[in-house]
Amino acid sequence: MTAVRTLDIAGFRVGRMYHPSHHVLSLDEAEAWYERVLGRESLPMALMNQGRPPTPGYPQDYSTFTPIADLLLDTIDPKRYVTGGIQRYPTVETPHLKGFGWYVPDMQACYTAINDLGIGTVGQNDDPGGGPEVPRSANGTLPLFFTTPETAGLRYEFLPTIPFPLDPRIKEGWELPPASGDPVLGIDHTSHHTVLTGDLDRALKVVVTALGGRVIHEGRNELLGLTSTYVQLSDSILEYGTPDEGTDAWADWQTTRPHDTYHTITFRVADLGKVAAHLDAQGVAFRTRTDEAIVADPRTALGIPWIFTTAPVPGDPRG
Repeated sequence: MTAVRTLDIAGFRVGRMYHPSHHVLSLDEAEAWYERVLGRESLPMALMNQGRPPTPGYPQDYSTFTPIADLLLDTIDPKRYVTGGIQRYPTVETPHLKGFGWYVPDMQACYTAINDLGIGTVGQNDDPGGGPEVPRSANGTLPLFFTTPETAGLRYEFLPTIPFPLDPRIKEGWELPPASGDPVLGIDHTSHHTVLTGDLDRALKVVVTALGGRVIHEGRNELLGLTSTYVQLSDSILEYGTPDEGTDAWADWQTTRPHDTYHTITFRVADLGKVAAHLDAQGVAFRTRTDEAIVADPRTALGIPWIFTTAPVPGDPRG
């Protein structure tokens, strides 16, 4: 896991996952939680442009980036994300994961593949896609687009593989730190991302048909009460699960249904007892605990039922 792994599909490659997005009420509160509970320092977006906005008036204080093993987490305060006089994301009452995306070397080929399947797209300022050219970033220079939740389930993001000073993973020589190098939680790597869905075909049309992901396992997730399909796409495992009625996952899915819900992130850890002791000491309650996994109570964990496990996903090529 020392380099970006890619899949050769339909004339283009999907690179490393760019970042999940976490929408919160307060960036200061989120940064303090990441440092206290996860042992991770966050970097403000302003560092990316050295305090100079890419275009006049573009906000510099709405986002921070937090590296966690092989994951880069983007945390956003929607109230601060205002471009063209419009707040682009609704204010949240409860913190929640929002979406994720990928670095893609050939953006035009990716965009064409998405459009050819009738999957809706928009640019950064929500300008409609679907034309022959890839939509651009807010400052008009970077090819960048998103899928629409109505047609894709989630707002997936795509952007070129670019030098990004807040992403340590794309620097020459980067290697995944060993779990022994994480004295707080002993995180080895990201196990998988869980998306709740009632329309599996819609989800697979994006991540398998368009992007070339590979189904590696189908079965029950008794921990969360899901009937799940697991897809490997580049460096990530994506779980698409339909929740059992009456479960916590079911309740979370109702917040976005009929769209999909980005429910949680699972980390592989070396020592579950160590994780349990640390979380308990930091006031993070457990929704569920088994011999192989801990599910955090989102009410004490920035709205996310983070999962820590010692067990791999069946079929995970990382073992």
